[in-house]
Amino acid sequence: MDFQSCLYAIAEELGSEDLAALKFLCLDYIPHKKQETIEDAQKLFLRLREKGMLEEGNLSFLKELLFHISRWDLLVNFLDCNREEMVRELRDPDNAQISPYRVMLFKLSEEVSELELRSFKFLLNNEIPKCKLEDDLVNKSLLGKIEDYERSSTERRMSLEGREELPPSVLDEMSLKMAELCDSPREQDSESRTSDKVYQMKNKPRGYCLIINNHDFSKAREDITQLRKMKDRKGTDCDKEALSKTFKELHFEIVSYDDCTANEIHEILEGYQSADHKNKDCFICCILSHGDKGVVYGTDGKEASIYDLTSYFTGSKCPSLSGKPKIFFIQACQGSNFQKGVPDEAGFEQQNHTLEVDSSSHKNYIPDEADFLLGMATVKNCVSYRDPVNGTWYIQSLCQSLRERCPQGDDILSILTGVNYDVSNKDDRRNKGKQMPQPTFTLRKKLFFPP
Repeated sequence: MDFQSCLYAIAEELGSEDLAALKFLCLDYIPHKKQETIEDAQKLFLRLREKGMLEEGNLSFLKELLFHISRWDLLVNFLDCNREEMVRELRDPDNAQISPYRVMLFKLSEEVSELELRSFKFLLNNEIPKCKLEDDLVNKSLLGKIEDYERSSTERRMSLEGREELPPSVLDEMSLKMAELCDSPREQDSESRTSDKVYQMKNKPRGYCLIINNHDFSKAREDITQLRKMKDRKGTDCDKEALSKTFKELHFEIVSYDDCTANEIHEILEGYQSADHKNKDCFICCILSHGDKGVVYGTDGKEASIYDLTSYFTGSKCPSLSGKPKIFFIQACQGSNFQKGVPDEAGFEQQNHTLEVDSSSHKNYIPDEADFLLGMATVKNCVSYRDPVNGTWYIQSLCQSLRERCPQGDDILSILTGVNYDVSNKDDRRNKGKQMPQPTFTLRKKLFFPP
């Protein structure tokens, strides 16, 4: 199909709601006044061609538009592209031609419920003509008003990081109100999203993200009393780097510790137990080490009970985190057994190096108290796999999933379910082994990490 025919065919598939969404996403290139005469997608494409945004041999902007309005069928059928390819492409902000702020506003407008819509109509009674308030597209009108304000001299200061610095105004209050109501996907079984169903995630930084990264186990090997001779954990620095990058993008304050003994791990967590988390929304601790049933090992080969480590942050012991999510990601074996899988030669990824494991009965791993989430790399009694070059299966999948799915508005449990699926599909070719991560939680609300 030639260039012109392709644009025509795509335009024929786009309805009025699609067109309204595309016009909003194109406001940086085609202002409001010039959009007034655009009544169909063909005219929109013509304006984009005039602006140099659509050219034969370069349809990247059109692909990005279709991706954001979820018309993945058109990407596949006409542009030889798919959703997964676009996710990978747009992971690099330099490849995006639509501003993240505009995409955020568009997503908010798509998520407005009927109850929220009625609230907006009331708030906008003096800002938007009544004839437009009676229209179901009032959310688009609201975005238009925000856009008018955004184009003022303070436009460049308007960002997700610094919106509170803007001078107060009616429109700014409306914008903040909209973000407050809509900063996470609405519940499937409810018209509204209220604070009693979603954990607050508004502070900057969100909280501390501790990364305890154990690589060098020479101390354990030197101890003649140790029954297990633990190898150094090659590849763990890749996990540390991925976790640091991922949670920094999600607005956490990264604090990392390398090669900690069991006693040092306890001391670190005791320190953060007594820290003031009053102006924080969440606490995250990632431990990368060798492990066994219910424990992780320090670099001295001594055990640290996972239950004891998580118990530092109960409501009674750490009041400033009471009612807030406490999240632990543990990359360590929980035994020495191998999970066996059915061989499927066509599904194996060719390895040019040997996989390693992080192994060398306690209580439950988390306290019997609300607001905890423990993400274990593997189920009890089994090993977890680490690639000496690329890092562990679990942490690498976790970080990739968080980077891809948090901007899409997915909650943490949905993301961890996807991580389970991804890791369970990997194979240890040498031992025909499998790995199944295991989340355990006492969360009471939905947990989102808005980027």
